[in-house]
Parts: sequence; C-alpha cells; structure tokens
Amino acid sequence: MQQSNPNSHLTAKERDTLSFPAKILFNQNLMVGDVLDFGCGFGNDVKLLKAKGVKIDAYDKHYFPSYPTKKFDTIICFYVLNVLLPEEQATVLMELSHLIKPSGRVYIAVRRDLLFEGFRTHKIHQKSTYQCNVILNSKSYFKNENCEIYEYQHFNQLISGQNAECPFCNPDSTRELIVESATVYSMFDKYPVNRGHALIIPKKHCLSYFELSFREQSACMFMLNKVKEILMQKYKPDGFNIGINIGEKAGQTVPHVHIHLIPRYDGDVEDPRGGALGIIPDKQKYYT
Repeated sequence: MQQSNPNSHLTAKERDTLSFPAKILFNQNLMVGDVLDFGCGFGNDVKLLKAKGVKIDAYDKHYFPSYPTKKFDTIICFYVLNVLLPEEQATVLMELSHLIKPSGRVYIAVRRDLLFEGFRTHKIHQKSTYQCNVILNSKSYFKNENCEIYEYQHFNQLISGQNAECPFCNPDSTRELIVESATVYSMFDKYPVNRGHALIIPKKHCLSYFELSFREQSACMFMLNKVKEILMQKYKPDGFNIGINIGEKAGQTVPHVHIHLIPRYDGDVEDPRGGALGIIPDKQKYYT
C-alpha cells in the first residue's frame, strides 16, 4: 500500500520577502495574466505579489483549501514536489496540467540542496515529514546549487519532431488536453460517441498496449482514474465503458496505443445490457 505523507504542510515557512523562485520569475516578467500559486503554504508570495500588481490566486490543500474553479495563464508551484511521495507528485502534476490554459505555462521550483531523502522528524514540530529530490522531464528554466525551476507547457504546444505522421505523437495545438503526466496525456476524442468521450494516450509511440512496460501501463491506469474523476464532475454520467482496440482486425485505426473512456447515460441506447460485448453484435445479448 502506498505510504502517505500527512504532514507535508508542516514544511511551510513564514516569510516577509518574496521567495527566491518568485523573485526570479517576477523580475523576468513571467507572472502574466491570471496567476495561481498552487501549494502556496501560508500565502506569503501571494500577498507580496498582489502588492506588486500581480493578479494572483492562492491554493493550498491545508491553508487555502478552496480548490480553483477556473484555468490560469500562469501557475507557480514552489518546493511542493520535494515533500511528496511519488504517487502524490504525479497527482499534483496532473492537477497543474488540468488547471493551466492551453497556451499557459507552469513554473515548478524544486530544491537542489537536499542532503537527506526520506522520512525524518521535523525539528520544530517533532512530527514525521518527508523530503526527496525531484527530477522532471520538462524544460529547465533556471538552476543553481540550491534550486531548479522547470517550465511546463501542454504536450501539444511543443514541437516533438518525431513520428511526424502520428496524430498522437503530434496532437493538434488547438485540441484541448484534459490532463497530462510525465508519460501519458488525455484529450477528448475527435469523433466522440458520447458526451465526454476521452482518450488516454501514452507519449511513447507504439502500436499495442501490450508493448508498454508494466510501469507505463500503470501510468495509463493511474491517469484513467483521474480522467474518470474529471468527467464525473463535469458530465455526471451514469456509467462508463473502457476499451482498447489492438490491431486492425480489432478496429484500431491509429497505430498508436490509446484507451477509450466513454461515459454512458441513462437512455443513450435502447438496451445497454452486454456493454462492451457489442463489438460483436450477435454475441452482445448473451443473457437472452
């Protein structure tokens, strides 16, 4: 079972000056448009940036728990990932990708001065807290011996230059991405069979789900659960079908593995029984 880190909030610090990464980004005029400080702790940067004219909102699971209801042009996330376990880190990265506008940018600061990784007793609070080094696959915007700042953009806003003919390696920049992780992304199907029909797509170019490693398959399933949560909130379906077409004879038309997550609604078909068995219509009504 995944170990949790319930005391991550204890690492928040009181300050009366801007944090180092906030100074870097503000001085480079990168705090543009609607800004969100995700995991803002006590909200010191938010208060100080507002005083400098930045249009910024605060979110922190413990101190500012009202979850954002809109998307942002710029998101900052400073030293949050260093105090989270890997599964928690992945969840935060997916949330950041969901909250940023299609053309927006996320700036993620991580510590580079950690000498100890793992659980330890906090000197002040005397409770168990966790810390780790973090390396991301996004563009490194700034780095010194103490801090590294990554710049993240949606996968379809970057030019890959690989597998030019594959629509999933090079998704249209105008398409809306639902959520993204380091190795997987999700977007709505271009030809949906129902409202909210979504695709979960590994970034690795391969034909079959069975060609993915177990870790890559696990990343797909992890995202599948996250996309299901988003669709439940947005569309409130009554059920789901999950499907993967593997091979031309199984109906695969794009030679890049992808998972269909299809919301189902009361009355969308006359008789839904049999569900996915409908791929062979004569076998669908096995119960008759």
